[in-house]
Amino acid sequence: MEAYTDFAYVYDTFMDETPYSEWASFLSGLINEYGISKTYADGVSPKDVDPLTQERNLVVELGCGTGSFTEEMAALGYDMVGIDNADEMLGIAMDKKVESGFDIMYLNQDMRELDLFCTAGTIVSVCDSVNYLLEEKDIIKTFKLVNNFLYPEGLFVFDFNTVHKYRDIIGDRTIAENREDCSFIWDNYYHEDTEINEYDLTIYARSASDENLFERSCETHFQRGYTLSQMKSYVEEAGMIFIKAIDADTHGEVNDSSERVYILAREHGKKVGN
Repeated sequence: MEAYTDFAYVYDTFMDETPYSEWASFLSGLINEYGISKTYADGVSPKDVDPLTQERNLVVELGCGTGSFTEEMAALGYDMVGIDNADEMLGIAMDKKVESGFDIMYLNQDMRELDLFCTAGTIVSVCDSVNYLLEEKDIIKTFKLVNNFLYPEGLFVFDFNTVHKYRDIIGDRTIAENREDCSFIWDNYYHEDTEINEYDLTIYARSASDENLFERSCETHFQRGYTLSQMKSYVEEAGMIFIKAIDADTHGEVNDSSERVYILAREHGKKVGN
């Protein structure tokens, strides 16, 4: 899994049209329908309830990045923990936390080494963070840890980009965008044999020390596409109960044209008090 470095500082600029608020509202609806976590009313702190209720209501986000989605969930009243393995992204998330005043805990962890201080009623992962897991063994290991740290009958909600999206939509394409203070060139290369999409990023950002200069940096990311049947099998092999899959764009049934998919799974194997 490649960590965001220089791209972290321009990430929010180029993701400014991402509908984090809509995502949060949709996932909140899924939690209300299928999960056990509850939001806290204004003025009520998790410290005001018993420890088991605190754990049941805790929501953990894997691959939280700069905290944009985490902030939206906190604004809805959820007790949030954000986890990422990129220092630069977490630094920006911490700045947002200071500005918003939300009591969010951020942890620097690789999701493959997830280690929480307690169980959580809900674990979520959005914006294709799971696609950074390139090996099946890493996905299964991560999902087993999720099942381990979920409160009894807790909910796991995550999204992933499909093979179709990488192979047929963005694979072997170049995407470029220019803004006032930064620009990027995003070269995609889809590797059919491994189903891995390679992102070669070239970033030009205005220098902090001289506004007349732009600094160039490069970094490479790899993401693997998966099918619904693969993800369902990983969820079940990890010990969780598969609930349903949803097309992330239409919120309808998943089909061969689906580019991003939500998976809902339930914790299995624990009882309250275990």
